[in-house]
Amino acid sequence: MQIQFYKYQGTGNDFVLIDNRKNLVDLTMEQISFLCNRRFGIGADGLMLLELQPGCDFKMVYYNSDGNQSTMCGNGGRCIAAFAKHLELIGNTAKFLAIDGMHEAIIESGQVSLKMQDVKQIEIGDDYFYLNTGSPHYVKIVNSLDSFDVVTEGKKVRYNGRFSEEGTNVNFIEKIDENLFVRTYERGVEDETYSCGTGVTAAALVASIKGLSNSKNNCLIKTKGGNLEVTFEKVLEQNFYNIWLKGPATMVFNGSIDVS
Repeated sequence: MQIQFYKYQGTGNDFVLIDNRKNLVDLTMEQISFLCNRRFGIGADGLMLLELQPGCDFKMVYYNSDGNQSTMCGNGGRCIAAFAKHLELIGNTAKFLAIDGMHEAIIESGQVSLKMQDVKQIEIGDDYFYLNTGSPHYVKIVNSLDSFDVVTEGKKVRYNGRFSEEGTNVNFIEKIDENLFVRTYERGVEDETYSCGTGVTAAALVASIKGLSNSKNNCLIKTKGGNLEVTFEKVLEQNFYNIWLKGPATMVFNGSIDVS
């Protein structure tokens, strides 16, 4: 079976995108894993199907690189909005359905802003924060993050007694000048990714609680793959509304591939 695909990336978080508005593509876990494989396939952190959905512009169906359908992906949401514009399905605004509900997107000057779900509950531990920004995220403040062993330390959390079955993404953060430096170990990829949109969002909210963000409703983020910005409205100590994730989303290449 020949499949037409597009490869997109948002601050180094890369995805295979497929136009499935005609519902002709039905992939197995093994096929998705093959397409995302960096040695034998296209190579990506995840795969998305763009499908039609009554009442909005489109539906986003997201799979991790291991082939499992996943919870929300922030950078993926920004990339699929850019893909929908490329397909001339939308103009500069979009409303689409993802696994965690409806989202809005705005495309302007090469930047894609994605509205995230409100966050009203944050678990605060002795040395960590745990919250859901469309996907579950464990956040910990560390020193010398540039040389920190994210994979080893991330695995310890992701596979501990609490999280081993369902999994969690693990984020390590450090304030550097005016930016919050964020590195993420992603479940489903089971490795560090260059960027994680829901992780960056979670980190920004934690930074606001800890007084590490550059303003009360804005946080500038540095990841290994580039820069992002998170804006929000904070009510009381742990309630966040009108959360937007903003950054670049770029098509890398497109083509076709045989999937048996």
